[in-house]
Amino acid sequence: MRIVSTNVYVGPNIYAHFPVIRHVLDLEQLEEWPTGRLGSDFVDRLLEYLPGLHDHGCSYREPGGFVRRMREDEGTWLGHVMEHVAIELQVVAGSNVTFGRTRSIDGQPGYYNMAFQYLDTEVGREASRLALDLIHSLLPDDLQPKDGPGEEWDFAEQRDAFIRYAQRRAFGPSTASLVQAAEERDIPWIRLNRQSLVQFGHGRYQQRIQATTTSRTSNIAVELASDKEETNAILRDLGLPVPEQRLVRSSTDAQRAAQRIGFPVVVKPLSGNHGRGVSVNLKTPEEVAAAFEKAREHGRSIIVEGYLEGYDHRLLVVNNRLVAAAKRMPGHIVGDGERSIEELVDIVNRDPRRGVGHEKVLTRLELDHQAERLLKTLGYDRTTVPEKGETVYLRSTANLSTGGTAIDVTDTIHPDNREMAERTIKAIGLDIGGVDFLTRDITKSYREAGGGVCEVNAGPGFRMHVAPSEGTPRDVAGPVIDMLFPPDTPSRIPIAAVTGTNGKTTTSRMLAHILKMCGRTVGLTSTDGVYIDGQLSVPGDMTGPISARMILRDPSVDVAVMETARGGMLRGGLGFQACDVAACLNVTADHLGQKGIDTLEQLAEIKRVPIEVAKDAAVLNADDSYCLQMADYTEARTLCYITMNPGHPLVKKHIRAGGMAFVLEEGMNGHMITIYDNEAHTPLLWTHLIPATIEGRALHNVQNAMFASALAFNMGIGLDEIRHGLRTFDSTFFQVPGRMNIYDEHPFKVILDYAHNPAAVWAMCTLVDRFAPEGRRIVVLAAPGDRRDEDIREIAAIAAGHFDHFICRCDDNRRGRGADEVATMLKNKLLEEGISSDRIDVVPDEQEATSKALRMAGPGDLILVLADNIKRSWKQIIYFNSGARAEEGSAKAAVNMELPAVEGFSFDEDMEIISDERGVRIAKEAGD
Repeated sequence: MRIVSTNVYVGPNIYAHFPVIRHVLDLEQLEEWPTGRLGSDFVDRLLEYLPGLHDHGCSYREPGGFVRRMREDEGTWLGHVMEHVAIELQVVAGSNVTFGRTRSIDGQPGYYNMAFQYLDTEVGREASRLALDLIHSLLPDDLQPKDGPGEEWDFAEQRDAFIRYAQRRAFGPSTASLVQAAEERDIPWIRLNRQSLVQFGHGRYQQRIQATTTSRTSNIAVELASDKEETNAILRDLGLPVPEQRLVRSSTDAQRAAQRIGFPVVVKPLSGNHGRGVSVNLKTPEEVAAAFEKAREHGRSIIVEGYLEGYDHRLLVVNNRLVAAAKRMPGHIVGDGERSIEELVDIVNRDPRRGVGHEKVLTRLELDHQAERLLKTLGYDRTTVPEKGETVYLRSTANLSTGGTAIDVTDTIHPDNREMAERTIKAIGLDIGGVDFLTRDITKSYREAGGGVCEVNAGPGFRMHVAPSEGTPRDVAGPVIDMLFPPDTPSRIPIAAVTGTNGKTTTSRMLAHILKMCGRTVGLTSTDGVYIDGQLSVPGDMTGPISARMILRDPSVDVAVMETARGGMLRGGLGFQACDVAACLNVTADHLGQKGIDTLEQLAEIKRVPIEVAKDAAVLNADDSYCLQMADYTEARTLCYITMNPGHPLVKKHIRAGGMAFVLEEGMNGHMITIYDNEAHTPLLWTHLIPATIEGRALHNVQNAMFASALAFNMGIGLDEIRHGLRTFDSTFFQVPGRMNIYDEHPFKVILDYAHNPAAVWAMCTLVDRFAPEGRRIVVLAAPGDRRDEDIREIAAIAAGHFDHFICRCDDNRRGRGADEVATMLKNKLLEEGISSDRIDVVPDEQEATSKALRMAGPGDLILVLADNIKRSWKQIIYFNSGARAEEGSAKAAVNMELPAVEGFSFDEDMEIISDERGVRIAKEAGD
């Protein structure tokens, strides 16, 4: 059994509405060996290694269901077993995942689609790798693969290594609690690195955290908290209880300071955390000298301060309010009269709550220099056997990061101590701060019981509060999230998702234009690139989850328009968990036969994903049967239909029921886009007033305008703003490159379009018919090389009845086809359709084909250029020399653009602009 290919879905996808990993598996010879044939020994050994599989319900939906499936007469296939093993391994490592699905692939015996849920991408991948090795290790010798794990392979060792790997990649307790609190409040989050940097919210509403430091945490406050001398001085000046303190830089100075303050003292680095380099209760100059050298390992400047008697408490203050208090006990063991200190430490460290550093709620104890120093003061060493019940401290400080434990005391803290902690953090200026407070009795006022603040911590850890060793766990993350996102304030920007086979880019750009005209900062993903507030940020086909994440992470964006293509959804799912509005424009043949999508039904299932996760409105093409069927899968509050047929029976029924629809209706002055909503009938705009529709002749753009209007309407945009947006949006190259761009500055008309599938070509042919040119109709005809043969032939068949001359070409990237294969296929189909050979030219190169069409055109002719390299083809069109003459030495581009030659003007190397010495810039298009 082998993994043929892998897809990591980062968001909603065809398998689930959450992240999954999908493998294509080839069972090879194991297709003939389901668990029933492998026998009970295979199942028994698998359950011995992973007893948690007993709880998997599988298709029986009850614990034991999966085991029952494996033990049935035929059993189940090993791809299905691998799915459950990958899930269980993640559960063992601490990931709460449950979903999996394995299905055979039609027409490919032994091949399966296996999908399973994950929380961390790399952990999920590693789980499937380990699952495959485990299954191979359990097979009989004659079924073992050559590259299998081998006889020396030890599952227990591999499992433990996998668990450690997963724990290293997991959030620490503090970050995990904040993420959980955000999820409980339906606030989205994005992990920004492999550590603890997390973005909460989207776009302009985002806030960031790094562990428990937030994007609102003052840098000055952090610096003050890190400077123990400055902190001490500020608090002392405010009358808050702090010990006397001296800053020293030599061992001699440290001893002298200790004597002035009075023993016992504490020695610690000026800037430090987690108790590193801290020594307490030092009673002699010699101890101070040794402690100074230890502290110097963590900083050049050292603090000597008076030792405060009492227990160590951590008081956590969030947004100027105390939210939790914990009594911290230094790392210690309790004797039993039988075992040595070293043996007792090993027993303590077996507690599953203890790990390395901050990976778990408690930290492992270490018998290091500090522990041995403390043991030495007692006359002990690691071999000593303490008496039964004797507590032996291995740390002088109570930090959890050095093995300490915590007891929650939030409910018993004295009000004076609460107020003191809040004043302390406010004085330093932290939004989240921890006060290390020493006192004999936290239930008594510091004014009565004594004690003082020994340290203030920026970015304090939460684990002692969310998972105390004793006492009530406290929700300390909730107040942080409420501080960052007060109730009733937004955390999400509105998201519109636009999918379909044709018209996505134009509709997305129309909607983005409408929103921009309302003063919004729009993030747009499209096949042309990522645009922020109308400016191209990243060029290229950006319609997948990566580009969506770019938009959601941009702090300037307050609304997102996501063109969502099948390719991105097939590769990685959606880049957002949910959207506010979604539209599916149509489902027609394109890219069929690729990546397992062979039928229109399968294509519709892919394009349905954004509709399934829309919350506010799903906008569907009622004139497309595949779109209509999506209505059964949406949970959006509003279902809105788009129809070009005012007599559509289903839409009329929907309207009578109070539903929403945008309908194209005929009136005395042409066609009107009309809104029906809750029995209200509102005219929106005459189609001939929308420039992008070419006075209403481009019906496909009429439909695109209806979709853009419906999406904007359901995003709360007013009718006047929608009208204004539509009336100021045109189909020029600069608004929608490659989408019905018309150039009229030659004696003939040229239309440039990216149409590359049968439905799109049909729309452009229909438009050409509506122009009814006086002269000839010429087409530069093409099709992508990766399309099915029948799709390429259909494009030729559609074009056959609409043009007088055909120039058949290929794309630059032949996509596996021969040098002139596509062009020849187009020609042969045109010949079959009755087009005479003298009306057909085969010019494989796109540039040469476009040039030929431009050269052969005469006054009154119309050329339709179906382009692949849009920018290059547009330049060819607008710079084409139609016969105008220019003075010798004038700029070539000025001639081609039919602009007068002007002394002092020049073009850049891409012929993009002309400028004079004063920096005047003139747009390419005449009249702009």
